[in-house]
Amino acid sequence: MDASFATGIAGLVVLLTLIAIRVPIAYTMILVGVVGTSLQSGPSIVLYQLKDLAYAQFSIYDLSVLPMFILMGGLASRCGLSRDLFRAANAWLGRFNGGVAMAAVAACGGFGAVCGSSTATASTMGQVALPELRRYRYSPALATGTIAAGGTLGILIPPSVVLIVYAIIVEANVVTLFAAALLPGILAVIMFLLTVAIYVRVAPGAGPRGEPVSRGEFVSATVAVFPVFVIFAIVVGGIYGGLYNPTPAGAIGVFLVAIYGFARRRLSIRDSIEALLETARTSGMIFLILLGAALLSIFMSRAGVPQAVAELLQGSGLGPFAILALVIVIFIVLGMLMDSLSMIILAIPFFWPVIVDLDFGMPVDDLKIWFGIVALIVVELGLITPPVGLNVFIINAQAPDIPMRQTFKGVMPFFASEIVRVVLLVAFPAVSLWLPHLLRG
Repeated sequence: MDASFATGIAGLVVLLTLIAIRVPIAYTMILVGVVGTSLQSGPSIVLYQLKDLAYAQFSIYDLSVLPMFILMGGLASRCGLSRDLFRAANAWLGRFNGGVAMAAVAACGGFGAVCGSSTATASTMGQVALPELRRYRYSPALATGTIAAGGTLGILIPPSVVLIVYAIIVEANVVTLFAAALLPGILAVIMFLLTVAIYVRVAPGAGPRGEPVSRGEFVSATVAVFPVFVIFAIVVGGIYGGLYNPTPAGAIGVFLVAIYGFARRRLSIRDSIEALLETARTSGMIFLILLGAALLSIFMSRAGVPQAVAELLQGSGLGPFAILALVIVIFIVLGMLMDSLSMIILAIPFFWPVIVDLDFGMPVDDLKIWFGIVALIVVELGLITPPVGLNVFIINAQAPDIPMRQTFKGVMPFFASEIVRVVLLVAFPAVSLWLPHLLRG
């Protein structure tokens, strides 16, 4: 083991240690990248890299879509779309056993279509659905577990901020990935609904029926949610149809959500300013993480760590799917330590070179799509995996009287459902590849 490789391994240990003690991931990667490269090649090399690196990272045109979709989600969460979605879903599903929890899942899926963030989806739907679940005396585990798990739908159903970042890292087409995510996203909603149905059948008292609504309320609730479908159709449908690329689509989405909010008098100038500030903070955080990832990547590449990982896995004698299963397990473990975006930015540069060299029987462009969707679903798992489970912490903050162990108990059936979905997508790549192939012509 030469000195450079030993430095790389030491840097990796320091990186994981700092992440485990909750040092922000951006600062951790910048620190390890700068110090490691300085030890390898001297501080002058780091200064030379920084001269052009930040501009090279932040001037990528595809990154311009991130603030647009983040702002669209911020405005959507402030203008009552989540309440409309839950009201409509409850009108359709509430009369069944576990129906209010099913309505929360369906509303999470709908809100994810205009938000793109799992934490925002969980936080917003928690404020809307949790009081109703309490009112109908749902078990604490099912009530909080449903919303925490439902929030994970925000990063899979297009538009997805995490999927955009993945596309940039592996140099994939964002539009194609959005298309690939649609069917797995719908499958996730269906499987979560089935999970709730099975849950209340096994534990009948956990999810009582809601009150049936009148015909007038049913029609009113259904009509009220129509703008959400219109916005989704214009934004995502326009992308799929080739009318515009994702950046102008995001801008159109911001415009439509803002018009809807002001027209219904649900959005104020103050709300808009808050959404803009939130967008600036979130975008700045993402850009800083990307800069840290670039610095870390330079350090690790110089040390030969990614190459060593690739050689180790390829020389292990394991088949392609066994190596993929090992990567998935590593992703789940990382999900216990960090948020979804950080995990994608940190882990994909290590594992994509390994995956692309394996023989899965498909072209590289299809492999980028298929692996990206599988990775994204595993990232969803990290949001509800103990001991971190970021969505669980968000819901626990809204229901501090419910012990966190109850919420983790409630998300376990959904965790099992996600494992089944991963197996299905690995076994049948066509689930994520059919729509992209159809759009190609």
